[in-house]
Amino acid sequence: MAVSVQAVKELRELTGVGMLDCKNALEEAQGDLEKAKQILRRRGIAVAEKRAGRETAQGLVEAYIHPDGRLGALVELNCETDFVARTDEFKALAHDLAMQVAATEPQYVSPEELPPDSDGDPRDLCLLAQPFIKDANRSVQDLINDAIAKTGENIRVRRFQRFQLGR
Repeated sequence: MAVSVQAVKELRELTGVGMLDCKNALEEAQGDLEKAKQILRRRGIAVAEKRAGRETAQGLVEAYIHPDGRLGALVELNCETDFVARTDEFKALAHDLAMQVAATEPQYVSPEELPPDSDGDPRDLCLLAQPFIKDANRSVQDLINDAIAKTGENIRVRRFQRFQLGR
């Protein structure tokens, strides 16, 4: 099925994925925009799984301070190259993750770090398992998978720290 250039452009604007990938996803979804977004998301997860073993030696540390000045967080977000680390999208992702840490108080990066005797819910304790504060229908891991699909690089949260004055 042939898809319109306008539909490809719209999907690209919504997802940030390359034009050819958007065109192929729309063709596979027979022009359905929502199905095409799901196809791209599945492909993004597959790309993320393939890239998981790649070294992430570049990146940045992002700080977030709540407007009242009593709460803050630092997040180290890593990627494969400094070219990606310098992009506005990568910086925005790091900022969103720092805000997530400040707001939700996770204790671990991923569920794999949970101690075996842990009785807490991974969605409360692990940053990557939490629902994203700006879109509760998506997890933080989904957000990172989308960034991996856009950049073509492995991206991971190395560590974070939350700070609060006067509990």
